[in-house]
Amino acid sequence: MARFEATSSRPYHLVIFGASGFTGQFVVEEVARTVSEGPQGTLKWAVAGRSKQKLEKVVEQAACVLGKPELSSEVDIIVADVAEPDSLASLCKQAVIILNCVGPYRFFGEPVVKACVENGTHHVDISGEPQFLEGMQLNYNSQAAENGVYIIGSCGFDSIPADMGVLYTRDQFKGILTTVESFLTIKSGPNGGCVHDGTWQSAVYGFADSQSLQSLRRKFNHNPLPIFGTKLKRRGALFFSNEIREYTVPFIGSDPSVVKRTQRYLMEEYQATPVQYGAYAGIGGIGSIIKLMFAGMMFWLLVKFRFGRNLLIKFPEFFSFGLFSKAGPSRKQLEDSSFQFVFYGEGYTDGQDPSQGQPNSKIRTVVQGPECGYVATPITMVQAALTLLNEPSALPNKGGVYTPGAAFAKTTLIDRLKKHGIHQPHSAFNLLINNLQNKYETFVAVFLSD
Repeated sequence: MARFEATSSRPYHLVIFGASGFTGQFVVEEVARTVSEGPQGTLKWAVAGRSKQKLEKVVEQAACVLGKPELSSEVDIIVADVAEPDSLASLCKQAVIILNCVGPYRFFGEPVVKACVENGTHHVDISGEPQFLEGMQLNYNSQAAENGVYIIGSCGFDSIPADMGVLYTRDQFKGILTTVESFLTIKSGPNGGCVHDGTWQSAVYGFADSQSLQSLRRKFNHNPLPIFGTKLKRRGALFFSNEIREYTVPFIGSDPSVVKRTQRYLMEEYQATPVQYGAYAGIGGIGSIIKLMFAGMMFWLLVKFRFGRNLLIKFPEFFSFGLFSKAGPSRKQLEDSSFQFVFYGEGYTDGQDPSQGQPNSKIRTVVQGPECGYVATPITMVQAALTLLNEPSALPNKGGVYTPGAAFAKTTLIDRLKKHGIHQPHSAFNLLINNLQNKYETFVAVFLSD
């Protein structure tokens, strides 16, 4: 039986591991904002990492940012290191849920998952690394199920907006939804935007070891997901999208693999019709194309060799044209940035046979929110953890290694995310549009709004 209550021997609902990292500090602030949303209106939490001094500074910074000086004395600090299994075991025994912010996960993630599974502690991470995510499912799903432990990966921007967005679109569709394409656009303010180089490191090592991912997937021995309706056509490597009116490329993050794992789970457990999914990201105009092509050629050339990878890791700003940096974005850059996911789905209305003819109905869903990496990601991660604490009866019947969509399909996670938004575009909400022979249903899901 899964446990979600804090006790005298397990005093913390949440412990943020890696709290002194770049993303971890924003997760600390978000937890501090949401303590009243815990069970019975309270949340017992702590921070953990290798350096007590760094953790103290993070808590002090959160206290200053939020105007909560009491945090410095109220938040406990736990010293633990991924290289020291005994310290991880001690950490896990004190927490109901570990919020794991220590990356790259391919190097530092598995010891934490292992300690959680062995010590009956639930685990939420924000990994966008398919090899880590799928490796944990292969290696720990059975043991996690036996111990009643929920291991839920990719609970940040990779991949809650995409995974839950597809489910939301399916639930709003009146009939059988068979395909969804998503288009991501990211906007920044006059000061531009960037991403901390921890994400860059994950990408470098992930692409360098891409063959291992294919080998890992073969070990699952999965049959291909059945295709209902017409097969979704894959777009080109670079194309002009009429949907978002800019040049677009396939999204290279973990979203497609996470969504596919969710669809497989829902088909196997609930006999749901699997949705085919294609993910794309807008890159802007001609100038952005030139930069992308040049950066892409350098990346693919260098990532194949050790000395090239070392150069990429050492000089992220140079090789990414400033998109990634060791310093990360400033607070002002975060305030001025936002994202938007637009989902275009097609399917068959009630009474129509997907095996006969073309789809006869379409739906459009918009999910939008603040800066994706260090504002939206802490919100989605913390709300995922709060959903675990507050809605255990809505989770899958047994523990295991899950995607967000598999774990939270029957919960109120989307509603929880909506409550953290303060702006909602009115013109498109529940608007019904008729266009020739097709019915277009447009919904706006404001999971996260700035």
